[in-house]
This record gives sequence, structure tokens and C-alpha cells, in this order.
Amino acid sequence: MLCFSALTAESEKLICTSTTSDSETTGSEKPSPPSIPIICCVNGSISTVPFNTHHTYQSLTSPGNVSGYETRDIVRISKDKTKRDSDFIVEEGALSIKANSMKHGSHNLGVTMRTSGDDENLVIGLLYSEGIIQNLDDIESLNSHGNSIDVSLNDSSSFDPLIHCRASTVTSACGICGRSTIDDILHMHVPELGDGCNISIELISRCLETMRSKQALFSKTGGSHACASFNQHGEIGMIFEDVGRHNAMDKLVGHHLKLGNLPMTNMISIVSGRASFELVQKSIRAGFPIMAAIGAPSTMAIDLAREYGKTLVCFAKTKSATIYSGFRRISTI
Repeated sequence: MLCFSALTAESEKLICTSTTSDSETTGSEKPSPPSIPIICCVNGSISTVPFNTHHTYQSLTSPGNVSGYETRDIVRISKDKTKRDSDFIVEEGALSIKANSMKHGSHNLGVTMRTSGDDENLVIGLLYSEGIIQNLDDIESLNSHGNSIDVSLNDSSSFDPLIHCRASTVTSACGICGRSTIDDILHMHVPELGDGCNISIELISRCLETMRSKQALFSKTGGSHACASFNQHGEIGMIFEDVGRHNAMDKLVGHHLKLGNLPMTNMISIVSGRASFELVQKSIRAGFPIMAAIGAPSTMAIDLAREYGKTLVCFAKTKSATIYSGFRRISTI
């Protein structure tokens, strides 16, 4: 029986209004964009439903309430003007993860630098992405203690301290850092990426526009990454933001695993920034046949996508993109 305590349950859907100007978030002097409705994921506590139970979200909180940032005093310099001011800064903090099992005892799985909120999704997504768990039945319990989480694993899990425990802190820039080997990740069991999901570049462009409009934390700070899921009609499934793009992906994967949606064989994953090896690996592991990124790919990201037959779209812009793998899923008509 899976149980958990003192843990924020599922991310709430927050409806808010963004009127933040570029000068408030990035220091540039561009005019403030018009007010638009935004749906974003922030830390919240709305349910105590077990992980393997489907449930609906509640739209709570008041407009304009965005978490995951703090305020810092700054000095703005523009031409010949100097002004003391304050700015909104994306939050970055350490989360310590400890794994317990009857077979291996208690071990520190590692410390990851993340934006707080949705820690449960992050940990579940991380455990799944690294092959430690195959489903929620492999988890006995999750217990949160502020900036640390203890996860008790059943004997059915694939936890191996020699493989999975990290020797150093996982930074917001690198989710795979600290591992002694990545061989198990390179040859991990993944679901078959079928050809049932086919999209056009125009649809990817619409998805990108939707994702940008829902990045409430980025609109506030200019310092967060986002990962989102979309269906073949361009409708968003969920979006998560974090100071680390790999954390945002883990939160997304953890969310869908809890809802019983994996593998995501008919969905698209879209990420802000570049397409790194670890993001492609996590996307493949979750069963997304297509991944699109705003930025450039790495060599290992391309090679991994081609090995598993994944469609990798990068430099995605309005009505243009570069396909590095799996062109067969892209409609040109």
C-alpha cells in the first residue's frame, strides 16, 4: 500500500494575469505586453489522492499569484542612468533525496538544485527516468521534510546504490552530473515509439506559442525553463517550470506517471532552450515519440534520438524548424 505524508500533492492549475514588463524581468526597456490569461503549474496542495488514482484538478488561488521566485535588491544601469531597484529572481534551492529499501538499506540518492514546488513530481519523474522504478507500485512511500524527501522503495524496484547514488550535487544546468556511469541509461528499457503521432511544423509553432504564454514564472523572472506536453491537435496537457530544464522534464514525467498516462505514445514533449542528451533520454523513457526544442541539439542527443527512432525537432520557430531525427512523423503538407 502506497502512502505519503507532509508532501504537497499535485500541482494546481493556477489562472493568473501577466502584466509584467520586460524591464521588470530582464532589465530591457521593451514595453509591457498586453494582459493575457496564463495557466501555469506552481507548488500547491489540492489533493491527498493516492498516486495511482486518476483525479481532476481544482483551479484555486487568486489571479497574479505566482510562486518560485524571490525579490532581491539590484542596481540598474541604462546609458548614463543608475537606479537602485528590486527585481524578481527565480528561486534555486537544494533538494536532498534519500532512498530506502529492504534489500539495500538507506542511501543518499543525491542532492539536486531545483525551484521548489512539485517536489513529489520531480522525485517520481527522476526515479522513473533513471530506471529505478517502472511504475508507482515500486514505491512504498514518500515523505517530505522541507528540503529533503525520503522515498521507500519496494523490492520490485531496480534500485542499485552503486549505479544510482550520485557522488556530487546535481546542478540546475546538468541533471546527469554526479553519476559514476551512464551505461544503464544508454541501454535502458524504453517503450516502443510508434508512428501513430504525426504533426506539422505549423502545429509545433502553435504549441510553442501556447507554451510561452503559459510560462508565468519566466514572465516574472526571465530565469526559468519549461517542459510541456501536447496532443496531436496542439492542446496542452501540462506544463512545468524550473530553474533546471531537466527538473522541469522530471516534474512533467512524474505528473503523467501519477495519472497513469505513460507511455505518452500520442503526445509531444516541448522544451525551452536546447535539446541535451538527458532531456532526449527522459523524453524517450516517458514514451514521447516527438520532442521539439527551441534551441540547438547536442551530438549525443541526436545519436540517441536516432537510435530509438525518436523525432527530434530543434531550432523550432514560427513556421520553421530543423529535423534531426524521425522526419517520417512530420507532415509537410
